[in-house]
Amino acid sequence: MTRIQDLFENNKAWSKRQMESDPDFFNRLTTLQKPKFLWIGCSDSRVPANQILGLKPGEVFVHRNVANLVVHSDLNCLSVLQYAVEVLQVEHIIVCGHYGCGGIGAACSNQQFGLIDNWLRSIKDTYDRYRSEIEAIPDQASRHDRMCELNVLTQVMNVCHTTIVQNAWARGQKLEVHGLVYRLTDGLLHDLAVHITSLDQIEDIYKLGRLDRRKTDAAAG
Repeated sequence: MTRIQDLFENNKAWSKRQMESDPDFFNRLTTLQKPKFLWIGCSDSRVPANQILGLKPGEVFVHRNVANLVVHSDLNCLSVLQYAVEVLQVEHIIVCGHYGCGGIGAACSNQQFGLIDNWLRSIKDTYDRYRSEIEAIPDQASRHDRMCELNVLTQVMNVCHTTIVQNAWARGQKLEVHGLVYRLTDGLLHDLAVHITSLDQIEDIYKLGRLDRRKTDAAAG
């Protein structure tokens, strides 16, 4: 069983290896981070963003939660998104799910798990939206895989529906949103062939004009 003290020993060994192989490694990390990528992924411990992408520390900004959701009321995720887009000026936002996701499995059941049921509710909404497609798939494993994909596609659009991303596009900022799924059995990423790069690619009902504070103040008064 791994103890906390073991983690400190591991950390010292890792630090020493880094210094021996690259003496300037930590000096570089102290400079401003300039990642090109924001990764929105699952909290699952088997899906580490940097290792999967083959990127070093400082090259990918990461947000993770159960089942890689982008919920319009989640201030944690939205704060990460705003910082990544407006301050770090990332050029790519990757929403990455993974096959075999426990959150997806839980959401697709009628079992009660506790507080997390409230978090997983939006996945049930996605299931209901695509019910005919999902239930037409004959075996449970394939249905689960497809739900993992549909969940990623839904979250990609949720990213694009935010004012954060729409305002970036409106001011001409280069920004692409991608949907990927990771397979635990072979370690490979699978491209869902969704790459959103402008307002033209989202539904009209979700397109938001620039905020007119004069109208907002008038409405408040």
